[in-house]
Amino acid sequence: MVRVRHAATTHKRKKRVLKRTKGQFAQKHNRYRQAKRSLIKGMAYAFRDRKAKTRQFRQLWVVRINAACRAAGISYSRFINGLKEAKVAVNRKIIADLAVNSPDAFLKLVELAKKSA
Repeated sequence: MVRVRHAATTHKRKKRVLKRTKGQFAQKHNRYRQAKRSLIKGMAYAFRDRKAKTRQFRQLWVVRINAACRAAGISYSRFINGLKEAKVAVNRKIIADLAVNSPDAFLKLVELAKKSA
Protein backbone atom coordinates (compact mmCIF):
# COMPACT_ATOMS: atom_id res chain seq x y z
CA MET A 1 0.00 0.00 0.00
CA VAL A 2 1.27 3.45 -0.86
CA ARG A 3 1.87 6.01 1.85
CA VAL A 4 -0.12 9.23 1.95
CA ARG A 5 1.79 12.40 1.21
CA HIS A 6 0.41 15.68 2.48
CA ALA A 7 2.44 18.06 0.34
CA ALA A 8 -0.49 19.25 -1.77
CA THR A 9 -2.77 19.83 1.22
CA THR A 10 -0.07 21.63 3.19
CA HIS A 11 0.81 23.81 0.22
CA LYS A 12 -2.84 24.70 -0.32
CA ARG A 13 -3.32 25.64 3.36
CA LYS A 14 -0.19 27.78 3.39
CA LYS A 15 -1.20 29.49 0.16
CA ARG A 16 -4.62 30.29 1.62
CA VAL A 17 -3.08 31.89 4.73
CA LEU A 18 -0.52 33.87 2.73
CA LYS A 19 -3.21 35.10 0.35
CA ARG A 20 -5.29 36.43 3.25
CA THR A 21 -2.32 38.31 4.74
CA LYS A 22 -1.38 39.97 1.45
CA GLY A 23 -0.61 43.64 1.96
CA GLN A 24 0.65 43.34 5.53
CA PHE A 25 3.96 44.80 6.65
CA ALA A 26 7.38 43.10 6.88
CA GLN A 27 7.44 39.29 7.10
CA LYS A 28 3.77 39.04 8.05
CA HIS A 29 2.77 38.54 4.43
CA ASN A 30 5.40 36.14 3.15
CA ARG A 31 6.50 33.90 6.02
CA TYR A 32 3.96 31.28 6.94
CA ARG A 33 4.45 31.20 10.71
CA GLN A 34 4.32 34.98 11.13
CA ALA A 35 1.48 35.20 8.61
CA LYS A 36 -0.57 32.67 10.55
CA ARG A 37 -0.13 34.62 13.80
CA SER A 38 -0.92 37.87 12.04
CA LEU A 39 -4.04 36.39 10.44
CA ILE A 40 -5.39 35.16 13.77
CA LYS A 41 -4.76 38.54 15.37
CA GLY A 42 -6.27 40.37 12.40
CA MET A 43 -9.41 38.24 12.46
CA ALA A 44 -9.81 38.90 16.18
CA TYR A 45 -9.51 42.65 15.55
CA ALA A 46 -12.04 42.41 12.72
CA PHE A 47 -14.57 40.62 14.94
CA ARG A 48 -14.08 43.11 17.76
CA ASP A 49 -14.26 46.14 15.52
CA ARG A 50 -17.45 45.04 13.76
CA LYS A 51 -19.13 45.25 17.17
CA ALA A 52 -17.42 48.57 17.94
CA LYS A 53 -18.56 50.00 14.60
CA THR A 54 -22.17 49.19 15.44
CA ARG A 55 -21.84 50.90 18.83
CA GLN A 56 -20.27 53.99 17.25
CA PHE A 57 -23.00 54.33 14.67
CA ARG A 58 -25.73 53.97 17.29
CA GLN A 59 -24.00 56.68 19.33
CA LEU A 60 -23.92 58.95 16.26
CA TRP A 61 -27.64 58.36 15.61
CA VAL A 62 -28.49 59.21 19.22
CA VAL A 63 -26.48 62.45 19.03
CA ARG A 64 -28.25 63.48 15.81
CA ILE A 65 -31.69 62.66 17.20
CA ASN A 66 -30.93 64.51 20.42
CA ALA A 67 -29.83 67.64 18.54
CA ALA A 68 -32.97 67.59 16.39
CA CYS A 69 -35.16 66.99 19.46
CA ARG A 70 -33.63 69.95 21.31
CA ALA A 71 -34.30 72.14 18.29
CA ALA A 72 -37.93 70.95 18.33
CA GLY A 73 -38.29 71.70 22.04
CA ILE A 74 -38.28 68.21 23.56
CA SER A 75 -35.61 66.14 25.28
CA TYR A 76 -34.29 62.93 23.73
CA SER A 77 -35.54 60.70 26.55
CA ARG A 78 -39.07 62.15 26.42
CA PHE A 79 -39.07 61.77 22.64
CA ILE A 80 -38.07 58.10 22.72
CA ASN A 81 -40.48 57.40 25.58
CA GLY A 82 -43.28 59.14 23.68
CA LEU A 83 -42.62 57.00 20.61
CA LYS A 84 -42.71 53.85 22.74
CA GLU A 85 -46.00 54.95 24.32
CA ALA A 86 -47.43 55.64 20.87
CA LYS A 87 -46.22 52.18 19.77
CA VAL A 88 -44.17 53.60 16.89
CA ALA A 89 -41.67 50.95 15.79
CA VAL A 90 -39.00 53.00 14.03
CA ASN A 91 -35.36 52.40 14.86
CA ARG A 92 -32.80 55.07 15.68
CA LYS A 93 -31.06 54.79 12.32
CA ILE A 94 -34.23 55.75 10.45
CA ILE A 95 -35.15 58.47 12.95
CA ALA A 96 -31.67 60.02 12.62
CA ASP A 97 -31.98 59.92 8.84
CA LEU A 98 -35.37 61.65 9.05
CA ALA A 99 -33.94 64.27 11.39
CA VAL A 100 -31.16 65.13 8.93
CA ASN A 101 -32.85 64.73 5.55
CA SER A 102 -36.55 65.44 6.11
CA PRO A 103 -37.21 67.66 9.13
CA ASP A 104 -40.96 67.86 8.38
CA ALA A 105 -41.43 64.12 8.89
CA PHE A 106 -39.29 64.30 12.03
CA LEU A 107 -41.45 67.11 13.43
CA LYS A 108 -44.53 64.92 12.89
CA LEU A 109 -42.86 62.22 14.95
CA VAL A 110 -42.08 64.80 17.64
CA GLU A 111 -45.74 65.89 17.74
CA LEU A 112 -46.80 62.26 17.98
CA ALA A 113 -44.36 61.69 20.85
CA LYS A 114 -45.56 64.84 22.66
CA LYS A 115 -49.20 63.76 22.39
CA SER A 116 -48.66 60.29 23.75
CA ALA A 117 -46.27 61.24 26.58
